[in-house]
Amino acid sequence: MRTYCFGIDVGGTTVKCGLFRTDGTLVEKWEIPTRKDNNGEQILPDVAAAVNAKIEEKGISKDDVEGVGIGVPGPVNSKGEVPRAVNLYWGYKNVVGELEEMTGLRAKAGNDANVAALGEAWKGAAAGSSDVIMVTLGTGVGGGIIVDGKIVTGHHGAGGEIGHANVDHHETESCNCGNKGCLEQFGSATGIVRMAKKELAASGENSVLRDMDDISAKAVLDAFKENDPVAVATMEKVGEQLGGSLAIFACVTDPETIVIGGGVSKAGQPLIDCIRKYYKEYTFSSCKDTPIVIATLGNDAGIYGAAKMVL
Repeated sequence: MRTYCFGIDVGGTTVKCGLFRTDGTLVEKWEIPTRKDNNGEQILPDVAAAVNAKIEEKGISKDDVEGVGIGVPGPVNSKGEVPRAVNLYWGYKNVVGELEEMTGLRAKAGNDANVAALGEAWKGAAAGSSDVIMVTLGTGVGGGIIVDGKIVTGHHGAGGEIGHANVDHHETESCNCGNKGCLEQFGSATGIVRMAKKELAASGENSVLRDMDDISAKAVLDAFKENDPVAVATMEKVGEQLGGSLAIFACVTDPETIVIGGGVSKAGQPLIDCIRKYYKEYTFSSCKDTPIVIATLGNDAGIYGAAKMVL
């Protein structure tokens, strides 16, 4: 095993970069802008330039670098090819091929949510677990599934797309993906707001949420912690969708640990308790005691997971 590796996490605004020792020690992290003009043609050259510059700055021999891992917001197949990454304005792109050519290093690529899950399994909340399900609750719902220490990529690179599992066949509103009834419509920050507004319209209960011009997921979660009746009813429905969905996924992969990340996870234990209640009710008997924990690596999960991919 060589001494160093790089982990790269490409976001819509910035690219997070990490130089690691191969034992998992983060040596240095930094960011560069994500230049999306001209269909994002500069993104990979910028990443390669950042890696090459850091190697030169630190006086590291490329012979002592295990490789570069990179997570991108879109489906990535097992060859490291992206058919399309809407947020980066990419059409088809051979991410691994281009990075290897520009850096002279071995490269691995994965979907950003899958890569974050690998990071949490390596050095985060699920450290030491080889079988992990991670769900990230942010503006949307992302996810990653780790089996035997490896990312489940799938044939089309869509493995772990937990947010677009259909959890309500009767939903009439459309998800951003075009389908109806996706988990993202219930468990994301925007989904929580949507559910709260529905609850306000259907309920005559007094609620602090009624006085707000612009309801946020944080406001709903804060009210939930204070036992606001509308917020409690909302989060019971959200918890049932999330817990029920995780119960199904657990029957498929039998995880050692389930990790909840993303901005919504800042609600902490009350959110976990709400999810766990329905998870335990619905899942297979052998999976009922699977720990459900809050992610610990935050925004660094992507760079850790990307580095782990090349090891």
